[in-house]
Amino acid sequence: MTRRAIFWFRRDLRLADNPALLAAIEASDEIVPVFILDEKLISQTGTKRLAYLAASLHSLDESLGNKLHVMVGDQVEVLSDLKKRYGATEVHISQEYEPYGVARDARIEKAGIELTRTGSPYAVAPGRVRKPDGTNYRVYTPFYKGWVMHGWREPAVTPKNIAAVQPQESDRNFPTWKLPEGAVITPAGEKSALERWKYFKKTALDTYDVGRNLAGIDGTSKMSAHLKWGEIHPRTLLAELNGTKAHETFQKEIAWREFYADILHHNPHTESDYYAERFAKMRYDKPGKKLDAWKEGKTGYPFVDAAMRQLLHEGWMHNRTRMVVASFLVKDLHIEWQHGADFFMEHLVDFDVASNAHGWQWTAGCGTDASPYYRVFNPIEQGKRFDENGDYIRKYVPELAHLSAPDIHEPWNVLDGYLHDYPERIVDHALERLESLARLEEIKPD
Repeated sequence: MTRRAIFWFRRDLRLADNPALLAAIEASDEIVPVFILDEKLISQTGTKRLAYLAASLHSLDESLGNKLHVMVGDQVEVLSDLKKRYGATEVHISQEYEPYGVARDARIEKAGIELTRTGSPYAVAPGRVRKPDGTNYRVYTPFYKGWVMHGWREPAVTPKNIAAVQPQESDRNFPTWKLPEGAVITPAGEKSALERWKYFKKTALDTYDVGRNLAGIDGTSKMSAHLKWGEIHPRTLLAELNGTKAHETFQKEIAWREFYADILHHNPHTESDYYAERFAKMRYDKPGKKLDAWKEGKTGYPFVDAAMRQLLHEGWMHNRTRMVVASFLVKDLHIEWQHGADFFMEHLVDFDVASNAHGWQWTAGCGTDASPYYRVFNPIEQGKRFDENGDYIRKYVPELAHLSAPDIHEPWNVLDGYLHDYPERIVDHALERLESLARLEEIKPD
């Protein structure tokens, strides 16, 4: 009798370095590879991320010899039907840790479907890195040291042959989500992930400690979307680092992702609520026209507007500018971080719930940083420092392309700065910085 096991793909859309897939193969003669389209998550997902997922599923299907089941419906019903149809005795998964995934898997097991968990989307699973007293870390630097000390396994082998059942035509429910007109996103799929990693290693990894902050160059890995969908595992990346300053800086960025996953694991309410509770009492302004201007990249601050337009066009934003636009929304416009986090969730192809929530809270000052709120990013100086020649601004804000490097960061100081109808500043940064700090004083502990 043929032994069959279901392998349920979720955030691991790859064949290489996938321990859960290997466990399913080892436990069976044939696997039933399936991806289940979650209608609740789909309803909360922006068009660019859906288009990316659709492309990634086609890539995965090709690598499986066109045997991927793509199903629509409740997970309990889909898995029950597949188990019955194929006589499958096991359902294998890579464990997830964010609140929605944890609750979903608990509901499935409560319904009587046992899930065999092997591995996770992380080099070190959330909850593993602990202080000597057994509690979890609340600050990044000591977490990083503990994370390195804990260590991680070598990448798992890639299966040479995968025996998989032949799906029926009715099992091939591939989505047809398309990109919005004019949008351009990073290529999806495991093959694209490996190609981008190879290119980054060759061109930018050895200078990453400097290049990662320069918005106008291709100096970051752009692996975030591939990691989000599990088209590549962080172990695969870590295994090829050599300990130099540039490589360690990249390693620390992977650790930030895992730190935020650990924080959310221990504090699931912080997906949308405050990590530092007192900031919920701060005075914030109601969202309105200023929030709209921020969303549209029409704040009158070139570096901010370039970043927001990059997000709208590409579903991605440079990490340096993510901090700048977040600071601008919270500190200059005095709007609660959740409004920005929700907008990022809608538009980012690489949206990760833990990194998004806690990246925003770190910049807003209500997160894990040890000395948070006093940091207010200056959107003018940030542009001068990290886009000195204005190349990034010119690419995304064509109204300013005629200006020279010094002038492009402050178009209000030159006669032809508004020649092509670039919007005037919606606030004065210097004044709003003082207002932001004054509001902080109001919630200081007695």
